[in-house]
Amino acid sequence: MCHAIKRLFCGMGVNPTVYELDRKEMEMALMRLIGASSAAALPVVFVGGKLVGAMDRVMASHINGTLVPLLKDAGALWL
Repeated sequence: MCHAIKRLFCGMGVNPTVYELDRKEMEMALMRLIGASSAAALPVVFVGGKLVGAMDRVMASHINGTLVPLLKDAGALWL
């Protein structure tokens, strides 16, 4: 997860679970699961087992107000 997204979540009081893709096999398996054709789609964020998307989608969700309800529904944010 990129530094900006980690900072966003920590600033909101969310403790993200991070899985670093340090092995090519893991990266390729995730890309197949999310339907990505290149590594440019990584990193991606899942909230409550649901794919939110890459950094642009996470930031757009934060700006348009849909990220907080998603985090609350997943039990990641209690406020």
